[in-house]
Amino acid sequence: MGTGRLTGRRDQEATTVPEASTGSATAAANAPRSLAEALRARDDVALAALLHARPDLLNPVPGDVTQLATRAGTRASVVRALDRLDRFALQTAEALAVAPDPCPYAVLESLLIGAGGEDEDARAAFPRALGTLRDQALVWGDDERLRLVRTARELLAPSAQRPSPTGLGPTVAEATAGMSPTRVQEIVAAAGLPATHDPVSAVAALTGLFTDEVRMSALLDEAPAEAHGVLGRLVWGPPYGEVTPNPAPPVRWLRDRGLLLPASTRTVVLPREVALHLRGGLAHRHTAPLAPPVGAHREHRPQLVDANAAGQALAALATVEELVKSWEHTGPAVLRAGGLAVRDLKRVAAGLDATEQQAAFWIELAYAAGLLASDGEADERYAPTPAFDDWCELPPPERWSVLAAAWLPATRTAGLVGEQDAKGRTLSALGTDLDRSAAPEVRRRVLDLLAELPEGASAEAEAVLERLAWERPARAAGDLRARLAHWTLAEAEVLGVTGRGALSAFGRALLEHRDPAPLLAPLLPEPVDHVLLQADLTAVAPGPLRRPLGDVLAVLADVESKGGATVYRFTPGSVRRALDSGHTASDLHAFLAEHSRTPVPQPLAYLIDDVARRHGHLRVGAASSYVRCDDDAMLGEILADKRSAGLGLRRLAPTVLAAQAEPGALLDGLRAMGYAPAAESRTGDVLVARADAHRTPARSAPVPVPDGPPVPDATLLGAAVRAIRAGDLAATAVRKEPASGGSGVPAPGELPRTSAADTLATVQAAALTGSAVWIGYVNADGAASQRVIAPVRVEGGFVTGYDHTADEVRTYALHRITGVAELAEDQV
Repeated sequence: MGTGRLTGRRDQEATTVPEASTGSATAAANAPRSLAEALRARDDVALAALLHARPDLLNPVPGDVTQLATRAGTRASVVRALDRLDRFALQTAEALAVAPDPCPYAVLESLLIGAGGEDEDARAAFPRALGTLRDQALVWGDDERLRLVRTARELLAPSAQRPSPTGLGPTVAEATAGMSPTRVQEIVAAAGLPATHDPVSAVAALTGLFTDEVRMSALLDEAPAEAHGVLGRLVWGPPYGEVTPNPAPPVRWLRDRGLLLPASTRTVVLPREVALHLRGGLAHRHTAPLAPPVGAHREHRPQLVDANAAGQALAALATVEELVKSWEHTGPAVLRAGGLAVRDLKRVAAGLDATEQQAAFWIELAYAAGLLASDGEADERYAPTPAFDDWCELPPPERWSVLAAAWLPATRTAGLVGEQDAKGRTLSALGTDLDRSAAPEVRRRVLDLLAELPEGASAEAEAVLERLAWERPARAAGDLRARLAHWTLAEAEVLGVTGRGALSAFGRALLEHRDPAPLLAPLLPEPVDHVLLQADLTAVAPGPLRRPLGDVLAVLADVESKGGATVYRFTPGSVRRALDSGHTASDLHAFLAEHSRTPVPQPLAYLIDDVARRHGHLRVGAASSYVRCDDDAMLGEILADKRSAGLGLRRLAPTVLAAQAEPGALLDGLRAMGYAPAAESRTGDVLVARADAHRTPARSAPVPVPDGPPVPDATLLGAAVRAIRAGDLAATAVRKEPASGGSGVPAPGELPRTSAADTLATVQAAALTGSAVWIGYVNADGAASQRVIAPVRVEGGFVTGYDHTADEVRTYALHRITGVAELAEDQV
């Protein structure tokens, strides 16, 4: 494809391609003729940089540079590389996809900055963008013959089924490919060109006209005014338009002269050459050479930011603890398909006084930190893990560090809860389909942008989103990255990583892989060991409570409000809950007197005594169930109450009622009627209703789903480069021509083939003379490779020698050597 001439060849990345006709003979001789040659010419540092930028090329390590070039041109690898380009680098690749193939540097530059070159920012950024494409092996060739790898060209070049991001259409040659020769000659004549002898030359003449600025301007000057309006609607894309069987005169004038060419019976297309002339040679209407800045939107005192974030961190600890503890006796059931039912999510949201989306975030955070999981029982339910007990014993700053360290790399995305997947199924909290591998990268990048601002400064959300969109422009419908960024900003605020939109000091430490606990500790209030009892049956906790006090008070009273100070309310139900758990009235009086800085109010003491006096007066056991009471008048009162009808009660004796309901249902029914029954054991003692806290077996936290292969470290990169160079040395070593009657020198990449006798004779001779040979070898796993070795010993079916490709002495089984060839005199 080209804007100024007809081309019909496709570039070949790993094999030789024809040279372009332009440029000097010397440049043509020295220019790389394939992507493999271009990669072979790189030094080790540049080759390692390519493998670092595109780690998928290392799985497995290529045997030589030819294999590396072939893998770098595969569709999956190219798509991944294109998705990781910034907007201007991607625009450069898109421009090269609609440029001549090969394309000179100056032509590609003019497609991005225009013939006049007024865009100085684009001119300055162009070398960097082209360098990025070259470094990632998406573009190869010298400045006179730039080539986009074939797969990238196929992905980015325009077609009828897939419009180009540039808005350009097909070339004249492509648009007239199925047109009859007679019709082509009619267009040539109407455009004022002389007739030609064949369609190919006619298309070339028409292309020449459309790419000649002077002649093209003269032709357009003859066009009706309405025709310019038609061209104006198509010039920046999409280049296709519908026409009627009898089009209007302006459209007919354009179609007759080839300025619009038929794409189907009812569709015309604006040829690429015509569009580029009308655009002034620009491939894009707008280019984005510079990254949008992320400036300080608001500035706060760093101390205020840290204090605000610390308050959020403290609230986050309380919320997670409250959530997980609420599941330690009877956690929600696991759905058959996995995950949490909608009704259970609503129940959690109501208990936390939060929205369902916020509740889903806290649930997923606790799960990511390994604090809750499914118990794996037959009646599978969610419950705290043993790690939750260890977490509760940590100081608050360390507990927060555990949560934040689990949140930052997590791939599970709570923001998706409630949405539908591709099959129309609703995504549930703790479900199996919430992993999004891009989440950690987006989360860290958002925080990095905040870290670049001055301390205490916050950024505008739109500025952050614009920057992310420039760094990784969305190529698919539905930009998940933008939504992940939105969720990151909201989650960081409620977790305490940020305060008032600015990165906190301990959030910055988390981002820098430092322990945030020492920075957070001075900002959190010390736990208190007392409460302030009020006459209105409430208790005020002036700060976070120490664990024994907080645990008992959570049973004895209900939380009425949260904040810097937590307000608890005592009710008959909460006191009865404490009695049911095994506490006596005297225990409760002593507990309150010990931990209250104010005297125990008389109404509270009366409440405890009143509930305790009635607690256990009725006894419930299993008959199916029964009610036992020494006061037969009370039993008669229960039987006469219409509300007891559903319990199926009947009198067995003056002090005993039998019931059809189960003991648990009977207890609940009597309590709903205003009584305070207690459960009874088989021996007649009061049965303490406290249930042991349920824990799952030991569970590890979920492992984040990686976004492709991991980035290799320096050691792996060095080993991979050495292996590729070694394989390339063996593959490109010059071999001697075999004696007459031989099979010839194998083609590049092919293993040599010789008989077992010839192989043995050749390696024995090499061992005697100390010369090197080239062998093909298949290891025990079936992997084939080429080696250059200098044999020193041949015995017992093995050959031992110095392997030049591995730079060490190795032993090879003779039966696994596919063939052997002597090297040319000037080789290793």
